[in-house]
Amino acid sequence: MTVYFIGAGPGAPDLITVRGLRLIERCPVCLYAGSLVPEEIVKAAPEDARVRDTAPMHLDDIIAEIEKAHGEGKDVARVHSGDPSIYGAIAEQMRRLDALDIPYEVVPGVPAFAAAAARLKSELTLPEIAQTVIVTRTEMKASSMPEFETLEILGKSRATLAIHLSIRNLTHIREVLTPYYGEDCPVVIAYRATWPDELFIRTTLKDMAEEVRKAKVTRTALILVGKVFGHAEFRDSDLYSPEFSHVLRNAGKKNKVKAAGG
Repeated sequence: MTVYFIGAGPGAPDLITVRGLRLIERCPVCLYAGSLVPEEIVKAAPEDARVRDTAPMHLDDIIAEIEKAHGEGKDVARVHSGDPSIYGAIAEQMRRLDALDIPYEVVPGVPAFAAAAARLKSELTLPEIAQTVIVTRTEMKASSMPEFETLEILGKSRATLAIHLSIRNLTHIREVLTPYYGEDCPVVIAYRATWPDELFIRTTLKDMAEEVRKAKVTRTALILVGKVFGHAEFRDSDLYSPEFSHVLRNAGKKNKVKAAGG
């Protein structure tokens, strides 16, 4: 018996990994985060599977369900949204399973920030504009931020920011980041990226709070901040430059492509 922590991806049912879907299709027990995991994914579970939405459950309840499945020798598909390694609250579950000697595996998924970038047709790292992506959140109700991970400290990097779980903290974000990014820095509010009702608000640090208020977005949104979202001029990367060599290509030499059949 094994518990599989599966990342269901950002929302579109076909963005789950092949491995994750196949596990859901065969596991006789499916525990899923109902508020964020698409119904179509859960419907892939076997007809006679025990399927439970964990949104209204406490940690003890979830572990009790897993213990029951363990006693019955049944594999469990524990389905989380996005990628379970990012704000997935899987560490506390795995700690409990370690104590109970219940085996488990983790299956990665497409994280929300990557899905949003794809839908925006944006690259989060551009030469000489930004080469770092910081995935973070701000301090709100759930838990405090570590001392050296405050937005005041991270903002000094001027990196591309993917700020989770903070849509109601926009005034604070603007005040903290403006000295480093400037009030005209591009911002994208990504609401339910890849879902049928997805919404993207292109704005700036200065105007984002007002734009979000107008759109009445209050939850399930990602805040993307950075110069990469503007119409910035940037140079081509060295990766495909004829003057740049690597193990598969010599500098200054054009690769010869042999025609099919020739």
